[in-house]
Amino acid sequence: MEAVFGNFDVYLAGFGLTIGLAVVSGVLSLLLGLLLAAARVGPVPVLARAAGLYVTLFRNTPLLVVFIFIAIALPRIGITFQSIEVIAVGDYNVSAFFVRAVVALTLYTSAFVCEAIRSGINAVPVGQAEAARAIGLDFGQVMRLVVLPQAARAVVPPMASVFIALTKNTSIAAAFGIAEAAATMRRFTNDNADQRVEIFLLVALGYIVIVEAIAFSSYALERRWKVAR
Repeated sequence: MEAVFGNFDVYLAGFGLTIGLAVVSGVLSLLLGLLLAAARVGPVPVLARAAGLYVTLFRNTPLLVVFIFIAIALPRIGITFQSIEVIAVGDYNVSAFFVRAVVALTLYTSAFVCEAIRSGINAVPVGQAEAARAIGLDFGQVMRLVVLPQAARAVVPPMASVFIALTKNTSIAAAFGIAEAAATMRRFTNDNADQRVEIFLLVALGYIVIVEAIAFSSYALERRWKVAR
């Protein structure tokens, strides 16, 4: 374990980058997924079909292929994201690699977020929306004031599963220049082959802590809403 504890700052930095990828991608996926879900259940057929096509495309495309497209294909047509590197967050300078990873994870994860939200919307009785429209509310008001607050309770468990999967999917970024937890583990094992098992266990423990934190937060939120009812 000396390989990890002797370079504990590198270990923490790797997981810090993993958490950063998960948080930024998670927030953007939630926003994009919400828009996609609204389009899918909305009254505009063109938007519903476009959102359905997006969801079908990204849910059935391997994440690795999405990463390859964003990290390799886009730079070949001049989209490099290098202009973003002037931005600094504390002591960390945002890299083009980080942005590419966030874009890939967001495009992929938002499709699953959309379906999780849509399942929650479908769980709300149709009469609730009809009653809201009967008193003069438009589609946006019906969604914001009536449907989504009720759908949120049903969305929590599947959404937790989506964000747990997102956290694990950040490991793919290691193959595209991001020194997150999986890349850090590979670096440690390359330099300390005799401690390979210990390094793997400590990195696995880090992932378990993050995943359990998400699961516990989901459980606590779900319990709070049940008590509130």
